[in-house]
Amino acid sequence: MGSGFVDRAKIMIKSGKGGNGCVSFRREPFVPEGGPNGGDGGKGGDVIFEASSSYRTLMDFKYKRKYAAENGEDGMKTNKHGKNGANLVIKVPVGTVVIDELSGLVMKDLKQEGDRVVAARGGRGGKGNVHFKNSVRQAPNFAEAGGAADERSVILELKLIADVGLIGFPNVGKSTFLSVSTSARPKIGNYHFTTITPNLGVVKLYDSNFVLADIPGLIEGAHEGTGLGLHFLKHVERTKVLIHVVDVAGSEGRNPIDDFDQINNELAQYSEALAAKPQIVAGNKADIIYDQNLLDEFRDYVESKGYSFYLMSAVTGQGVNEVLGAAYKALQELPDIEEPEILYEFKEPGEEPDYREIYVSKDPQGAFELSGKQLYKIFDSTNFNDYGSLRYLYRYIEKRGAVEIMKEMGLQDGDTVRIKDYEMIWEDE
Repeated sequence: MGSGFVDRAKIMIKSGKGGNGCVSFRREPFVPEGGPNGGDGGKGGDVIFEASSSYRTLMDFKYKRKYAAENGEDGMKTNKHGKNGANLVIKVPVGTVVIDELSGLVMKDLKQEGDRVVAARGGRGGKGNVHFKNSVRQAPNFAEAGGAADERSVILELKLIADVGLIGFPNVGKSTFLSVSTSARPKIGNYHFTTITPNLGVVKLYDSNFVLADIPGLIEGAHEGTGLGLHFLKHVERTKVLIHVVDVAGSEGRNPIDDFDQINNELAQYSEALAAKPQIVAGNKADIIYDQNLLDEFRDYVESKGYSFYLMSAVTGQGVNEVLGAAYKALQELPDIEEPEILYEFKEPGEEPDYREIYVSKDPQGAFELSGKQLYKIFDSTNFNDYGSLRYLYRYIEKRGAVEIMKEMGLQDGDTVRIKDYEMIWEDE
């Protein structure tokens, strides 16, 4: 988008992998094999998005598309814990919505300074072999692998947070109105779609202030994505009160009633909540009106719909303070409404309902295939040269009911059981 304003970006994020647990034994004089003392691996770093007012656009993400947190350090001898991987905190503008691309669900709406969301959790550190000692297994020759990194594609969308939004057709004078109402100085030209990026300004009024946004112009079909429409509608969604600027002079050869209805129709088709926002109608270009009947007809039409009408000229300043005062009054009268929070809840490994589930399937050749998140983690930790380690893996498969399921599916002595790319021949005990 123009003027260096970027309000949408897609990036890849990856958390840190958890460090592996260590296999180690005490070495003491006259003790052939001392007890286990392998330390745990460190947790992988999280990827965190944080809202910051120091940023105004998503421009940085246009050039850098991949972000990764630090891996956890492996565990060490003498029960020494591996160092945790550092979290990666990615700063984004206030008003950024973080979306998981795969599901399309909102992870977090970062509406206020300091709002945070953990978008990719670091893998847990694997346990050292000291944890696997028991009365039977005195010298476990295996440890737990670190948890896998979490990698996903994330869409960042910036929605402006303004108290009052200026809506209306292109070239009706919204940019001029913003420039005379606030300290904002948008570039203004006498042609359609002058403003293709939202402009913000602060209105100082009655010893108070509010944020006013000039939203890019809208055309018919905006709710379907025509032209700049969806960008317009997405930004105006966040505003609390709307000032609908209409060219009542008909200087572009259009009828103000048609313009007014068309804009409101686009709002309603995009969102009923958007169409229901308080709306103040500002009839602009009072300084060049040549058809009083057109103005009167429009005023009557607007008021018959229940809206307040104000005549103004952004160029001369006539009526501008009255419009701003009406917007301020509407803001004061609004009840405090908490927006519903739409969250895509990311659960810690182990909290997911299916984390420990083992899934059993059969390939066309008759081999049994086992899969599951916790199963894979234990499998990756297995020392296939150590009977105790293999026994630990088997006991887990049996405990989760997978052996019973395979037997119900016809498992017999000599059948192949596969986990990942490792094949085992089943032997009945």
